[in-house]
Amino acid sequence: MPRESLRATLALEDGIIFKGNAFGRIGETSGEVVFNTSLCGYQEVLTDPSYRGQLVTMTYPHIGNYGVNRDDVESSRPQVAGFIVREISTSASSWRASGELNRYLEEAGVVGLSEIDTRMLTRHLRTHGAKRGVISAIDHDVDSLIAKARAIPSMVGADLAREVTCASIHRSESLAPPGAAPGASPFRVVAYDLGLKRNILRMLAGIGCDVTIVPATTTAREAIALDPDGVFFSNGPGDPEACGYAVEAAAELIRSGRPIFGICLGHQILGLACGGRTFKLKYGHRGGNHPVKNLATGHVEITAQNHGFAVEPTLFDRSEYVLTHVNLNDGTVEGFRHRDLPVFSVQYHPEASPGPHDSHYLFREFTARMAARRGDRVSVGAGRA
Repeated sequence: MPRESLRATLALEDGIIFKGNAFGRIGETSGEVVFNTSLCGYQEVLTDPSYRGQLVTMTYPHIGNYGVNRDDVESSRPQVAGFIVREISTSASSWRASGELNRYLEEAGVVGLSEIDTRMLTRHLRTHGAKRGVISAIDHDVDSLIAKARAIPSMVGADLAREVTCASIHRSESLAPPGAAPGASPFRVVAYDLGLKRNILRMLAGIGCDVTIVPATTTAREAIALDPDGVFFSNGPGDPEACGYAVEAAAELIRSGRPIFGICLGHQILGLACGGRTFKLKYGHRGGNHPVKNLATGHVEITAQNHGFAVEPTLFDRSEYVLTHVNLNDGTVEGFRHRDLPVFSVQYHPEASPGPHDSHYLFREFTARMAARRGDRVSVGAGRA
């Protein structure tokens, strides 16, 4: 292939242009351009359904060093609309690797862009906010690319959970870690798949949960018919206010009195179901190094995050809701609970694949609430990990 054909261009809706080299699938793609500050875990990022419709920029400069493998995926395939890096490694240096990143993305049909100044791009997004953009290795007309970027639908109002959810109700395969002792009477959990990550299922299995996964559009009546001990609302992509079906189901499930745990999009869905509002962040929170303060304990947790929307703090003008976690970078809401009902949620990812693991205690809190409702004499502790 001629070298010239490997050139590619990123055009943002505000007219900013970056020129670099194409990798992965040679073609054209579009989406919301965002950045992730994780130092590793690019395979988990690529396969996280929460990145649906986004061109993800990695701030760490050298990506692909340890290749890819079959164990670190968070869904069945890469979910990002495109991938942007400073330098792509052409070899995989790890005993765990089953292949190298460029070939993996090529086979998955993901368009990549390398050899651009990702520091400049990240600073632009931080200053001016996330932007719609186009990566192309086939169209090199700048004006054409900018026009395409401006024509991309906004993430505001985008219902992407429908695109990544499962097709039907099914039981989760056993993903408990080796050596985990199954409980004599596992907790029956209904997990709403709004873009569910596999490590969440591993965490639930590891604490004694028998998980039934249901599509995002499942009604509360259908979920209750499964007679769960608790209900989980997962992470996912898009605008939470576009997911009215999930908000309606969550509101009814809250009234049922069952323990409910939500993370990321699930947290936002619960905030809306409780009568709150959400708003789009300027450039979002994405990475594995975000500090969050637990207001109940005073501890600061380093957390994994991936979201572009947040719950408005006006929810706590109502006395029945308690703010539990706050982002120390910008003061946004990172968690809340109902004062009387067994309902709680966090904005960040406590399953944290590949890390950090400061927030694993939240899964034990979920099982403790289910145990209390079930009347178990011995319940799982809800302390810190």
